[in-house]
Amino acid sequence: QVQLVESGGGLVQAGDSLRLSCAASGRTFTTYAMGWFRQAPGKERDLVAAISWGGGRIYYADSVKGRFTISRDNAKNMVYLQMNSLKPEDTAVYYCAARPWDYSTTWNSYEYWGQGTQVTVSS
Repeated sequence: QVQLVESGGGLVQAGDSLRLSCAASGRTFTTYAMGWFRQAPGKERDLVAAISWGGGRIYYADSVKGRFTISRDNAKNMVYLQMNSLKPEDTAVYYCAARPWDYSTTWNSYEYWGQGTQVTVSS
């Protein structure tokens, strides 16, 4: 069992930065790949970035490559998403999710989800 709690969202202007954090509970956190998804109103939930259990494999959606960085600290049971050069189209609810071992790009393959944190980028 893994419980996930996101934090760090907010209202920012275009070009600003935010760092999202995801705190995980559970002794098996280190065996889970972690993903950051986002969902805007009326749109599907899309994978933004993901990292394998040991951090050796990382994925970024094309729309965020070069701007977002995912990282994890297994000693602290934390996953982060550093978001730079934010754009209005990054506005969405951001979710942290976990699945065993390696990441997947499909949202329904993730077993555990956080409650989400709102990110709003004004132009």
